[in-house]
Amino acid sequence: MPHLRIALKILGILLTLFSGTLLLPLVVSWLYDDGVLVVFKDTFLVTFTVGVLLWLPFVRDRTEMHIKDGFLVTFLFYLALGLVGALPFIQVTHVQIPVTDAIFESFSGLTTTGATVLTGLDQLPPSLLFYRQQLQWLGGMGIIVLAVAILPMLGIGGMQLYRAETPGPVKDSKLTPRIKQTAIALWSIYIGLTAACALGYWLAGMSLFDAICHSFSTVAIGGFSTHDASIGYFDSSAIELIAIVFMVLSGINFGLHFFALNDRSVSHYFKDDEVVFYLSILGLAVLLVTMVLTAQSDRAIAEAFRASVFQVVSVFTTTGFVTEDFSTWPSLLPYVIFFGAFTGACAGSTGGGIKAMRVLLICKQGLRETYRLIHPNAIFPIKLNKRPVPNRIVEAIWGYFAIYVIAFLFMHLAMIACGLDFTSAFSAVGASINNLGPGLGDVAAHYGDIDDPAKLILCFAMILGRLEIFTLLVLFTPMFWRR
Repeated sequence: MPHLRIALKILGILLTLFSGTLLLPLVVSWLYDDGVLVVFKDTFLVTFTVGVLLWLPFVRDRTEMHIKDGFLVTFLFYLALGLVGALPFIQVTHVQIPVTDAIFESFSGLTTTGATVLTGLDQLPPSLLFYRQQLQWLGGMGIIVLAVAILPMLGIGGMQLYRAETPGPVKDSKLTPRIKQTAIALWSIYIGLTAACALGYWLAGMSLFDAICHSFSTVAIGGFSTHDASIGYFDSSAIELIAIVFMVLSGINFGLHFFALNDRSVSHYFKDDEVVFYLSILGLAVLLVTMVLTAQSDRAIAEAFRASVFQVVSVFTTTGFVTEDFSTWPSLLPYVIFFGAFTGACAGSTGGGIKAMRVLLICKQGLRETYRLIHPNAIFPIKLNKRPVPNRIVEAIWGYFAIYVIAFLFMHLAMIACGLDFTSAFSAVGASINNLGPGLGDVAAHYGDIDDPAKLILCFAMILGRLEIFTLLVLFTPMFWRR
C-alpha cells in the first residue's frame, strides 16, 4: 500500500513549485497591460496556499519513497495541476470559458496534447496565450523531472518519480550515475533546444513574443499556437523549416542528444535503430503524401512537398501544428497522416504515441514468429542496437499494446455514446491518447462543439497517453493498494 503521507507531502512541494511558474505570465500581463494581472495573482496565491497546506502537516515525515508512491504522486500531481491550471481560463472575463472547457484546455496543455476548445486566439490577452504555451513547455519534459533536478530533498525516491513520469518502454536507463544529475542534464538540453528554437523563429520573422511562445510548444511537441491559423498564420517557408527541424529533434530520445553533445558526435543518432526507424517512417510518409497530393490535386511538386513534409512531421511527431487543414486533402491522405501519430516519436522524447521503439520491437517480434514457423527449433533473438532485447521487455510491450487497444476501444464506444460519429469519435480518442491534438471530422478544427462528458473522457485519454497507460491504470488494481 502506498504511503499517503509522503504522497501528499511531495504533492504539496510540487504544487508550491508550480505556483512559482505563474509569476511569468503575471509579468507578461504587467508588461502588456492586458487587464488580467489579477487572474494570475489570484491563481498564484491559491496554488501556493494549497501546496503549503498539503506540505506542512507532513514536514517532519521521513518515510522513504517507494515505486508505488511514485505512481500515486505522478497521477495526483497531474490531476491537481490540471484542475489548478484551469483557474486562469475560468477567471478571464475577455471570453466566457465554461469550467469543463477550462479543465479540458488545462489538461490538453499539461499533457502536451494541443487539442483546444478555444477560438479567436488572436484576440485573447497576451498573458493568457503565454500561459497556454508555458503549460505545454512544463508538461513536455515534466515538472516532476524538474523537481527531481532542483529539489535535493527528493533525492531519496527521486528515481521512483522519474520512472513513473518518464515516457518510454525502458524506464531504468540513466544518463548519469545519479538521478538528480540525469534530470538536470535532460532539462539543460530541453532549455537549450527551446532557446535555439526561439532564436530561429525570431530571426525568421516572428515577433519576440510569438517566437518564445511557439518555441515552447515546438520543443514540447505540444502544438498550441497564439493564432487560430497556427503556423499557417505566418505563411513563411523559413519558419516552417525551423519548426520541422526542431519537431524532428524533439521527437528523438533526449538521452541521445546528451551523448551526442557529450561526445561531440552525431554518429550516435545513425547508430540507433529507433532513430533510423523513426526517420525512415517520416521519409517514406513524406514521399507517399507528396506523390498522392501531386497526382490528385493541381499543386506543383514543390508546393505539394512543402505542405506534405510539414503536416507529416507535425502529426507523426504528435506536435499538432498545421499550415492547412489536412483533413480536407484528397483520397487516403488524411488517414495516412493521422495514423502516423499512433507510432509517434521516439521513447525518451517529448512526443506521444505508442513510441517508435515499441512499434519497431513489435515488428521484429512478428518477424521472429514467422521465422519460427519455418524453423521451429531455431533461436531467433530480437536485437536492438546489436544487443539482444530481454524477453521481459518484449512481453511488457505486448502487454502495453493489448491494454492500449482495449482502452482505446472502450473510450471510442463511449465517445460514440456521447453523440459523435464513428470517424470523429475514433480520431478524437486517437488524437487524445496519442497526445496529438487535431483530429478528423467534427474535431478537425477544435473540440469546442462536443459535449462536456466527451471532453472529460478525452481528458482521461490525455493523461492515459501522457503517463503511458500502466502508470495510471495500475492505480485501479487491488494489488496496488495492498500492503
